[in-house]
Parts: sequence; structure tokens; C-alpha cells
Amino acid sequence: MSRVWDIPVHDSTRVRDVRVAAEAAGARAGLDPHRIAVASLVATELATNLVKHADGGRIVINLVERPTVDGPVPSVQLVSLDHGPGITDVEAALRDGHTTATTSLGAGLGTCRRISSDFDLHSIRGRGTVAMARVDRTPAARHAVPASGPRVGGVNIPLAQADHSGDAWSWVRTPTLLTLMLADGLGHGDKAAQASGAAVEELRRSEHLPPVEILRHLNTALRPTRGAAIAIAQLDLDTDQLRFAGIGNIGARLHNGGDWQALVSHPGIVGSHFPATVPEQRLAWRPDSLLVLHSDGLPSRWTPPGDPGLPHHDPAVVAAAILRDASSAARPLRDDTSVAVLAPDSRTRAHDRRS
Repeated sequence: MSRVWDIPVHDSTRVRDVRVAAEAAGARAGLDPHRIAVASLVATELATNLVKHADGGRIVINLVERPTVDGPVPSVQLVSLDHGPGITDVEAALRDGHTTATTSLGAGLGTCRRISSDFDLHSIRGRGTVAMARVDRTPAARHAVPASGPRVGGVNIPLAQADHSGDAWSWVRTPTLLTLMLADGLGHGDKAAQASGAAVEELRRSEHLPPVEILRHLNTALRPTRGAAIAIAQLDLDTDQLRFAGIGNIGARLHNGGDWQALVSHPGIVGSHFPATVPEQRLAWRPDSLLVLHSDGLPSRWTPPGDPGLPHHDPAVVAAAILRDASSAARPLRDDTSVAVLAPDSRTRAHDRRS
């Protein structure tokens, strides 16, 4: 099941809660005591920044798999989201040891970036900041990561800070295929999480199949559960062709050549009411393509990101920014909510520079 820690941080008393959650997540991910301490330090710094610089926000901790050339590795993903004033000087904020918070441990965002396995930050003055860190067995400098190729990432938030989300997203990769799945178990809570978790397990056994056949295998695997809405996006790395098939209320939008195109899922429930035929869409994947999958916790009329620099960031940062901008204190999330992103290999080392 998708264990999630979603912690609102509006005063210093919640910083400890974030630290404890990061330690629990690190233990679940199988990290050694040193790397758990790293996750705890990064989490504490991100939470402290929310209190000191953003007038509060939230920390979301997911257990994910980080892609490397040696295969996926279990990772603790920490995402900080806020609607604060943004960071005036991102370059300075990312210098090792830079901190302006008197209650900070003195690490700063630069140190967090150095000791994390992955780190990225997106900030726009007047709109807020999204910071993301992944911590697994070794720091980024010692990791062998793919030099090129599309990237995947996402964020998963449960309804009302529940322990488990009924949503789940996952990915599998063969030498020629990259497959991204988002599943939304019917309802929410533990039983919904069991359904989406079963989908994740079956996807790992079906990575060589096309999207419609994967959905058929998922339908069999999910029959003992309450079922789920599921979308599958599969990129052929040799032909740059994207294949998409979905059943149920999963949203999907593809950005190609400056335009956003909605991809339509077919009515039904995987594991319960599987349709006789499932249409599959085939589209060209371009160097600037960006695919967003989301569960129905996200408003269907969410606004695509207007910042042209955002798609160059880590896909998890893109997903978190979309989710943050679609909600607010006056418009809270209505359900378990997941956003998963398939992005081109256009990561940047230059973070936002806003004057």
C-alpha cells in the first residue's frame, strides 16, 4: 500500500513531526542509520524554511523508486510545497551552508542538495516554492544515473493526512519501453490502497506488454479488490511513439509543440467492470513533450504550468507544482490525489532566476 506522510507545517512545533516522519520513512525504505539521519536533516531544513520564509506550507513524504543504471533503488522522497513569497536569490539559497533561519541546523539548501541522492527546487516570486529531495543509500555524487532518456516522477497525497493513499503511481522500464501507470483505487483508505497496490505489483510482471494487454492483466489481478481506475502510458524508446490507454476517471494531458492535448480514458473499472474493448491512442513523442497523469482528486480544469522553465525540472517537482497550484486553503484537495509526470531528458542545472 502507498504509505504517505502529509504534514502541514505552520509553526515550529510541526518541525519535529516532519523529522520523525522522515526517520520512519527511511526505516521503511531500508536505509542505514547514517542515511536515515541524512533524510532527517533534510526534512528538518525544509520544514524550518516553511516556517521562517513561507508563512507555512506542507511536507509530503513518499516512498518511491529512484531510477539508476543499476536499476531502481528504494528512496525517501521529501517534497516541500508552499504559496509563500518565493526565493529572491535562488543561487545564493543553494550555496552550501547558506541559511538565514536562526533555528536552522545550519545545513541550508545547498548542503541538502549535496547530501541528498537527488535534489531540485523551483521558485517563483509571489507564487511560492517547491523543493524536492530524494534520499536513498548513497549521495548523488556516488550514483551512476542515466545520462539521457525520458524521466518519470510524481507525488501522492492522501485525503485528510491519512496514513495510506488509495492512489498509486509506478513505472517499469525495459531496454526499449518505459511504462508509466497511475491507479486510483475506488474510494479512499486502506481498501482503496490495497487495490492500487495490487496494480503496482502486477505492473512489474507485465512490463513487456502493450498498454491494453497490461490493463487486461491488471483486471485479473484486481478482481479480489474493490477495483481501480487506471491509466497506462508507454513510450517506445526506439520509435519515440507514445501509446496510451486508460479505464476510469484518470486525467491525462500531453504537451506537444506548445499545445496541451487531453488523452481520454474509457469508462469502466479495472477489476470489476472491464469494457469489452479498450481504445488505445498513439502519439508522437517529441523532444519537448511532457505527459501529466492525475487522479480525480485534482480538479479536472487545472491550469497547465505557465512557466516555460518548469518542465526542465525534476518530474516530481513538476507534479508537485501542478498539484500545489490546483489547490489552496480555500480550495483543499477533495480526495486522495496523485500526479505523475513523464518528461523529456532536459534537466537543468540552472535554477530559476527571478528578479
